[in-house]
Amino acid sequence: MNATNFIKRSICLLIIYLFNCLPIKKNKVFMFSYYGSQYGCNPKYITDYILSNYPSNKFDVVWAFNNPKSKAIEGIRKVKTMSIRYFYELCTAKVILTNFRTTELFVKRKNQYYIQTWHSSLRLKHIEKDAENILPQNYLNLAKKDSTKVDLLLSGCKYSTEIFKRSFWYDGEIFEHGTPRNDFLFQSNSEIRNQIVKKLSIGSDIKIMLYAPTFRASESLEVYDLDYRQISEKLKSKFGGEWRILVKLHPHLISKSSQLLSYFSAIDVTSYDDIQELLVVADALITDYSSLMFDYSITKRPCFLYVPDINEYTSKERKLYFEIEELPFINATSNSELIQEMERFNNVNYQENLTRFLDSIGSFENGDACKNLLYRIDKVCYSKVRSEMLETV
Repeated sequence: MNATNFIKRSICLLIIYLFNCLPIKKNKVFMFSYYGSQYGCNPKYITDYILSNYPSNKFDVVWAFNNPKSKAIEGIRKVKTMSIRYFYELCTAKVILTNFRTTELFVKRKNQYYIQTWHSSLRLKHIEKDAENILPQNYLNLAKKDSTKVDLLLSGCKYSTEIFKRSFWYDGEIFEHGTPRNDFLFQSNSEIRNQIVKKLSIGSDIKIMLYAPTFRASESLEVYDLDYRQISEKLKSKFGGEWRILVKLHPHLISKSSQLLSYFSAIDVTSYDDIQELLVVADALITDYSSLMFDYSITKRPCFLYVPDINEYTSKERKLYFEIEELPFINATSNSELIQEMERFNNVNYQENLTRFLDSIGSFENGDACKNLLYRIDKVCYSKVRSEMLETV
């Protein structure tokens, strides 16, 4: 650590020490998603549930953003990450809720309650301790410290619970009631779809294929070589209607999107905050190793895995919790194979495979994750019983 960073860190810790002497506000809920980069994922849907189902004075909801002015959200208070106000709100909140790890600049107080929602109901790629051999040491150190602060960890299925028990350096309570952001997928209807496609400037009668690949450490672009024109034509001939392709790349690839999106019918939605809204409007999904496939399975719509680098990825980047062939989703390693698989797609077989898979992982997803979690948060904020003695829902 250089001298400048040391001084900044020391000043932050002094500010935290001072603010940690102030009273905790019992109904204050402090949230952020991916370190303040977005209004999305589980924290967003928990917030939306609060705003829709509780009186305005029941909870004081504070969100931290890197750029608060870019987020026009009513009903919450916003602070800029790492500002003095940020530390004040964080230090005096009763509940802290995020979808990723906190940093060492979250010095948890005795009577605070930290809820770790994580950011997927299930995942294909190894995470945390299971990926210890390839994760950076500084991240592992942060993750281990963060796990000691967690009071409640959310799980979307029995399979995830077992992963968390093994890989999270955590032996506390696991809340087995589903994933808050997936509640939205159960609520999908034509009105919601029309609102979203309007924001995307797409006609309500157009069908949508979403392509949402994950990131590769090598930053190679070859693995994203989808033939959008052939895919669009095949979708039209196989499923009917006019199709548009939305492409949501990893943020690391924003600067290279022009190299990947040369076909006029592909719309770049990489900067779109809320991936769940894109899943709601997608009539079909193409991904690779992303956990999005498991969220999308709730819709029961076709999902295809384009994995041209499967051998290289599993040997050099991340090992997988499932063999690709064990998954209920159709997979392909080339454009020609992907087109063939789309042509051969059989919805009856696909639905049977999905049902068997969801049964095998013991899914908890039923559309009530937010409701069940808010029951707990209400108790944490307003009950005099110590948090660790609270009964489960």
